[in-house]
Amino acid sequence: MTTITPPAYITQSEELYDKGINPQNAKRLVAFSRPYAGRLAVSAVLMLIASAASVAGPYFVKVAIDSGLNSGNPALLRYTILAYLAVSILQWIGTYYRVNIMAWVGQSVIYDLRKKIFAHLQDLSLGFYSRYSVGRVITRAVNDVETLRDFMTWALLAIARDIFTLALIIIVMLDMDVRLALLTFSVLPIMILITILFRRASRAAYRKVRAAISWVNSVLAENVNGVRVVQAFSRQKQNYEHFRGFVNRYHLERAIATARISSVFSPSVDILGAIATGLVVWLGGTAVLGQTISAGVLVAFILYIDRFFDPIRDLSRRYDALQSTMIGWERILGLLDTPVEVQDAPGAAELPVMQGKVTFEHVSFHYSDDPAPILTDIDLHISPGETVALVGETGAGKTTLVKLLSRFHDPTGGCIQVDGHDLRSVTQASLRQQMGVVLQDPFLFNGSVEENIRFGRLDATLAEVQAAAQAVGAHEFIGHLRKGYATSVEEGGVMLSVGQRQLLSFARALLADPRILILDEATSSVDTQTEQIIQKALSRLLKGRTSFVIAHRLSTIMNADRIVVIHDGRIIEQGSHAELLAKEGMYYELYRTGFQEEQKE
Repeated sequence: MTTITPPAYITQSEELYDKGINPQNAKRLVAFSRPYAGRLAVSAVLMLIASAASVAGPYFVKVAIDSGLNSGNPALLRYTILAYLAVSILQWIGTYYRVNIMAWVGQSVIYDLRKKIFAHLQDLSLGFYSRYSVGRVITRAVNDVETLRDFMTWALLAIARDIFTLALIIIVMLDMDVRLALLTFSVLPIMILITILFRRASRAAYRKVRAAISWVNSVLAENVNGVRVVQAFSRQKQNYEHFRGFVNRYHLERAIATARISSVFSPSVDILGAIATGLVVWLGGTAVLGQTISAGVLVAFILYIDRFFDPIRDLSRRYDALQSTMIGWERILGLLDTPVEVQDAPGAAELPVMQGKVTFEHVSFHYSDDPAPILTDIDLHISPGETVALVGETGAGKTTLVKLLSRFHDPTGGCIQVDGHDLRSVTQASLRQQMGVVLQDPFLFNGSVEENIRFGRLDATLAEVQAAAQAVGAHEFIGHLRKGYATSVEEGGVMLSVGQRQLLSFARALLADPRILILDEATSSVDTQTEQIIQKALSRLLKGRTSFVIAHRLSTIMNADRIVVIHDGRIIEQGSHAELLAKEGMYYELYRTGFQEEQKE
């Protein structure tokens, strides 16, 4: 059979967190539950009461046999039975309220944690999302959080309960008869050895299961996001076979292997419990016949042996849960501790209302994990209201330039100023509230058409939304939708054409009324008829705004106030359409080989 191995980035990511329990991380988890310390304390008290009641049960059986039956005292027997029933009811009440309290605490902690994760994901810079797949992020934000919820709700106090119960049982057994207690404990060395072997095997197995589920999530997210490409190239069958025969098969094999390991441990504990019970019955029965111990002690010991191995078995399982939870918690912390690469400087000021003057002063940029320069010594001065077209070959650095202006990244050299303010000295929110971005493939969110247009200006009225749509030529097609502006738009706007989505993004940008507008290949994916509609809207959209237009189409570029030609991260030419054609440089070559053909069409 072919050995199935997940991608290296999946396995290496899991091995990174496979380092055992980190005390510092455990303290951070405790700190996260500190707001609920009062309820945890109440739950702990209830746990102690329920555990003590559970341990008291066999002792009342001993009293009933020795003092009630053997002495022929019906009243004492009756009172003992009533006491046994009372502690059983007390155990039930304590367990009931403890479980309810811990369920509330666990869900509340997860509620707080999910808020924190979501807020952090919103703040993380674009560099993070270029390094981590959606599937890996979802695994941490969903699967690992669910593992933590289960632990906080069910396992946290259960571990303390098992330890407390085990300690009480040992004390009571030693108090009743030291010889029988030591005889019971004689199987513990074998139990410890089995537990150590089980933990080692299960730890490696659980790590592989975690890698498998990360792989499953990653492939699922990839295929859902790329479903159009999959269907366009008729890759459904091949992708299904890959998922069935490799990804999902690997998860199945790892899960079965883990179950097999677990299936060995529990019967081993049962066998050791049976051996201990047999020894106690044999030697204890002999002692009862010799009248050196009472029958009640023997019966109580047999009951305690069963309860003695229950917490041991449970603790071993809880250890796996603890191990899995702490690894999941480390992965969550790894996400929460991921630094936000672009942050507001201490004391950053609010950017005043923009005039729109933009200055790039000797700006250079490269990614933190790649020293290869993307932009080198960019020197550019744009006046308020000027429209600048950025042209160049794919990979020249055009999109990176506008990302720096939006402050999705910070330059590694030089500075960018808006109205004389260094972008690093103002808050990101005050900057981006006055900027608008229209992408090549605009993203629409779940919600109505109206809500998507209002996305950048929540206080806009329906009349203002309709006016913005009317201005960019979107009002007509919206009117033909089933519910007009109230029509629900699925995530990504999959029910709309590319041109319709683009028109909605133009309306969204116009309604937000930005002082600086960025159009990143905004017309490259639309048909000629839709482009004509958009070109009419552009004059309205660009009027009075400082605009940066990245485009390959001549119709979008030639009317710009200035054309900036970028090659290998450097500005090599700039000027008007006519001026650059007269120079017969790189722009002339681009025009001759590409733009001219478009003009003929």
